[in-house]
Amino acid sequence: MLLRLVAAAILPAAIGWDREARRKPAGLRTHMLVGLGAAGFVVVGLSILERPPTSTGDTLTLDPLRLLDGLIGGIGFLGAGTIIQARGRVEGVTTAAGIWSAAAIGAACGIGRYDLAVMITALAAFVMLAVIPVKIRLAESGEDEHGEPINRRRPPAGPREDD
Repeated sequence: MLLRLVAAAILPAAIGWDREARRKPAGLRTHMLVGLGAAGFVVVGLSILERPPTSTGDTLTLDPLRLLDGLIGGIGFLGAGTIIQARGRVEGVTTAAGIWSAAAIGAACGIGRYDLAVMITALAAFVMLAVIPVKIRLAESGEDEHGEPINRRRPPAGPREDD
């Protein structure tokens, strides 16, 4: 269990480091704690499956998918707290997505799927780091990600990923 929890705390640091370097509110510690917390809930759920608590004659039914369902909803609520709207711009969407990814990494570690956790970490780090040069090139070319001229573009209607 300790290995699962340690891995769940360390792997999301790759995402949190990016957020920390960009001085975003949810950085290194937040992402590490989200991964650890997600793994903690999964490990607790698995330990209940292995040794159900004694009941007083009532039938105890357990569904591990309900645990993940609750975890996903809770992390969504936490991520929503990082999204703000100011001056017609929406900020924090990338940070919220990073928190959600950190929880997925933690959940994978919690069930002992380190291979999956490492793949999620690598892909999330790639998205956080490799997409930035593409955005810079688009800005320098005078076009947005859809090929439209930046100077004649209408303000965005939906969330932006400028965080």
